Amino acid sequence: MKITRHEANPIVVPGEYEWRKVTVFNPAVIVDNDKFYMIERTAGSLTPCKNYLGLLESDDGVHFTHVVDQPVLTPDELGFPYGSVQDPRIVKIDDTFYLNYALRPCAMNYYPTGAGIPERSIPEYPDGWGNEPGHWLTRSGIVSSTDLIHWKHVSDTTPLEINDRDNILFPEKINGKYVLLRRPEEYIGTPYGTDKAAMWITYSDDLIHWDEPKLLAKAENMDWESRKIGGSTPPIRTDKGWLVLYHGVDDQIVYRVGAMLLDLDNPELVIARTHHFIMEPETYYEKFGFQIPNVIFPTGNIVKDDLLYIYYGVTDTAIALATVPLNDLVNHILDPSS
Repeated sequence: MKITRHEANPIVVPGEYEWRKVTVFNPAVIVDNDKFYMIERTAGSLTPCKNYLGLLESDDGVHFTHVVDQPVLTPDELGFPYGSVQDPRIVKIDDTFYLNYALRPCAMNYYPTGAGIPERSIPEYPDGWGNEPGHWLTRSGIVSSTDLIHWKHVSDTTPLEINDRDNILFPEKINGKYVLLRRPEEYIGTPYGTDKAAMWITYSDDLIHWDEPKLLAKAENMDWESRKIGGSTPPIRTDKGWLVLYHGVDDQIVYRVGAMLLDLDNPELVIARTHHFIMEPETYYEKFGFQIPNVIFPTGNIVKDDLLYIYYGVTDTAIALATVPLNDLVNHILDPSS
């Protein structure tokens, strides 16, 4: 599968403002009125690594500038002054933008060791923050906006007593219902039908009350999915099904990318799925950085002129872009040898 990394990679890097001076990664991207908009995950420090979301724009999808010089969403606004808001994914339904986010009530510390993988520690916070186990779990939620700058909370999409991230909305209702991908890490074992963290799907009439999730896809390609899988980018409608990029993690904590097609009318049905990864860390910026090495983590994708733009975080340090003709990728997924 030929996927082309952009020659300007990484296209977005840390710096410029205090709240993003250390790291930027894992962006949400959408095209609206022929302009590209990116919501970046950022941090101004590794100790603690408190994450914010910033907003950028671009005419060509490559060269981005900030729309405002402050974050557009902070953990403080969500009620967690020591927390971390992470990994946005965005869709637009009717006239409203909906943003999925992950939230940890208390941010962790990270210390680059020079050996590649940073050490992690639990910082001390005042006023009882960090004293409850739930402060270190990652929950997920939805916020909405009409201008991409001002956001209001819609709902928590996951229970607060488990780790549940990679929550991703479909860009339209299906059979009159909103559809959401999830990745509950504690849903493993015989009762759940999977022994590794997997991808689940759930439905809602109102974006607030969600049905019990159903298992959608679990780790099957054991060489590169041996630890877990999870959804990566918002689904894209094609004439062959919903295109979903997902990530697989192996026992060495190397992040790779796979792809699947879901039935347009019944997204619980996986039509086809790649057996081999379509992307893995290859370049220097994908293998080494401030934080976790050997990570490519797509969180945004759009289609323009029949070309799929894949926006992905690299080593939790910067943002990169890769492209592939949409039909080429769809045909590759449908190829039984893929």
